[in-house]
Parts: sequence; structure tokens; C-alpha cells
Amino acid sequence: MNKRIRFTAIMATALLGTGALASCATADAGSGGDDAGGTLIVYTNSNGDGRGEWVTAQAKEAGIDIEIVGLGGADLANRIVAEKNNPVGDVVFGLNNMFFETLKEEDAVTAYEPAWAGEVDQESGDPEDGVFWPLVEQAIVTVYDTNTIPAADAPTEVADLWEDAAYDGRYEVNTALGQATPQLVLAGLLAPYLDDDGDLGVSDKGWEQVEEYFAHGSPAEEGTDLYARMTRGDVDFGVLPSSGITARDAEYGTKTGVISPADGVPYVTEQIAVIAGTPRETAAEEFIDWFGSAETQGAFAAEFASYPVNEKARAEALPEVVELIESLPKQDIDYSLTRENIGAWVEKTELEYLP
Repeated sequence: MNKRIRFTAIMATALLGTGALASCATADAGSGGDDAGGTLIVYTNSNGDGRGEWVTAQAKEAGIDIEIVGLGGADLANRIVAEKNNPVGDVVFGLNNMFFETLKEEDAVTAYEPAWAGEVDQESGDPEDGVFWPLVEQAIVTVYDTNTIPAADAPTEVADLWEDAAYDGRYEVNTALGQATPQLVLAGLLAPYLDDDGDLGVSDKGWEQVEEYFAHGSPAEEGTDLYARMTRGDVDFGVLPSSGITARDAEYGTKTGVISPADGVPYVTEQIAVIAGTPRETAAEEFIDWFGSAETQGAFAAEFASYPVNEKARAEALPEVVELIESLPKQDIDYSLTRENIGAWVEKTELEYLP
């Protein structure tokens, strides 16, 4: 699909919110040009569970004044493209490779080599041009509470949830397909069924899997955490990025189990980059040097159970997080093909399969 067309359907929505952000950012933007003063506007889809507040506070201690603006992954990427001729944000982190490849193609982000470049595997980012750089690796996993369902009784394949009537309505499905995680779930569902002769490059069997997945699941409740629903007995299973497990077990008293399918689970590597055209380019680069450093990423990993790409920071990661990530096989997903088709896949799913 042509990249310009891919954004058209939701471009108007992205533009609607730009004015409100611009009004708060313009006052701080100074007179333009590099090193313009004011608060650094940081775009991210990784500000939940207290992350945004932590990053803001830690940055302030480091002498960097930032304002976090959070949106779902697809919506955030579309907004950055919509604003590229008059950027509001200065730096973006948390989006995965697919989104950053699109931002790169649209010239919406610009190259910068961080001070910590030698501490990460550049192959996990943008090895060709160094436009975006890797921060955190996450697995997108289907979870359950072993206090309720012993691991020995849990399904071994995610597809069991919609193929076995015993699980009908007992697993949560996130229908907010403007977010990164639900899009990765959709990509994972379709990955085994790619077919050049099929509808949008997917066989009929693949679309049947999508239809059944949503038809037999329980739609997520806006504002209600998956684990709240699990602990009150509404559902038994749901999807979560791996870094969210530790905090929820602590909060809800659960003991999370993870379904580990034979063909693996989707993985995502969160990236960071300077937004092209920012008048605060130097400040944005300083933020990237600080946030991606081994010290900051190590502290972030310890606080939020993340798995840092920075090898020096990984020593601070929680042992159970390292064990989980290194034990889960990666699903074989063609992310280049997915990036080109995800807009059409989402549109078809929303029109034909969502409850």
C-alpha cells in the first residue's frame, strides 16, 4: 500500500489534536532555530504505569525540563507525520521499528548517534542510517493468573482460546487498533497465513483466525485494567507487554503465567529519535544521551521491569524479567511486509470483525 494512502484515513483525527498541543508548546518554543529555549516536548506511547511521571522527575533531576505527551502507537506515529511541516514534539520514544521506519520514510525524524551507541546492538534499531536507536525489548504475551488456573491446566497454544469452547468469552481482546500492542497481536495472528493470492495478502484461513479471535473474546473495558478483570473473575486470559507483569502481580496479588506457543510470540523493540525540524534539536539530543544511557536505562529497568537493549544496563534488570525474555521464542513475523499492510489489515478488521 502506498505510504501516503496509509495515513489518509486517520490523518484528520491526528490533526484535530494538534492545535491543543501547539497552544501549550508555542509559548515555550522561543523564537525558533537550534537551541530555542523552553520545555522539551517528549512524545511517547510508553508513559503508562507511572513511566511518564518517573521519566519527567528523573529528567528534572538531571537538569532537563520535559513535558510528556502520550498517545497510542499508531495514533502517535500519525500525529508526528501530520505535524512534520510544523513540529510540536521534539523527541519521540517507545514506538516500535515498524512505526519508526514509517517516520523515517516520511522524513519526520532525523539521524543522531547517541553517546551510548556502542553499548547497544545497532541491528535492533536502524543500522543503515542511524535515524532511530533501540531502548527496550518486550514480548507481547498472553497471560493468566496461576492462582486461578494452574500452569498445568493452561492452554499451550494461544489459538486454543478461540478454538476450544471452554474458553469462550474468557479471554480479553483489545479492540483499540490504533494502539501498538493490538496491532502486533493482529500481525501475529496473520503472520502464519500470508498469501500473495489472498485478500490483502492473507489467506482465507488467516482472516478466519481474526474473525474467531474477536468473536469469542471479551472486549476490553476502557479504563479497566486486564488484571482487575481477571481478579474479579470476568476473564481468565489477556494480552500484555512483558514489562507490565511484575507491577501487576505486586498490585493485584496475582502470580502470572504466560502461554508460550510453539511458533513463538511477537516481540517489539522500542526506539528513540529526534523529531525532524524541532527548534530544540540540541536539547533533544541531550535528552537521548541521558535517557538511553546505561545508568538511566538500568534504573528504568529496575523500576519498571523492562529488558534494556543497552548491554551495560541489562545487569540492573530484574532476574525474572531476563529469564522470561530469554525463555520465550520469537514469532517469525515479516515486519517489513506488516508495515506496508497493517493499515489495510486494521481497516478490514475494524469494518468486518470487531464486535
